[in-house]
Amino acid sequence: MIAETVCSAVSAAGLGIAAVTAYRKRYLAAVRIAAYSLVPVGLVMTGIVGWAADTAFSPTAWVGFGLLGGAWVLFASTRAVERRRGGTRRERKAAAAAAQPDAVAPRASAPSLGQSARPAARPKSAGRTDATEDFSDIEAILKKHGI
Repeated sequence: MIAETVCSAVSAAGLGIAAVTAYRKRYLAAVRIAAYSLVPVGLVMTGIVGWAADTAFSPTAWVGFGLLGGAWVLFASTRAVERRRGGTRRERKAAAAAAQPDAVAPRASAPSLGQSARPAARPKSAGRTDATEDFSDIEAILKKHGI
């Protein structure tokens, strides 16, 4: 009974604030405030507030919440113990790889263009400018990476 009265008072206050907001010509905000203020009355009318009040003051419900918390603690602790036994992630992966005898290490693939497809580099000439020297550095880097 008290919960229903409190929810009705909260809704009435919210509708009053919405009316003041609408008077100040902020209609969008007023409609939003009115929508929020109608929620408590809707919850009372659907019976959710009564159910929540009965649950909050029920010792059986609190024992149930305690059991759920205890179950969560047990699950979390078993997960932690399971992780500690396995060692680090790297060790678990190494153990899994050792368990598979036909695992093969991957090899690097050959470049898409062979060495014979590249033209030979030209020797540096004394008449080059700084801009072309910069490009020769870039060419050397690209050749080094096979591009």
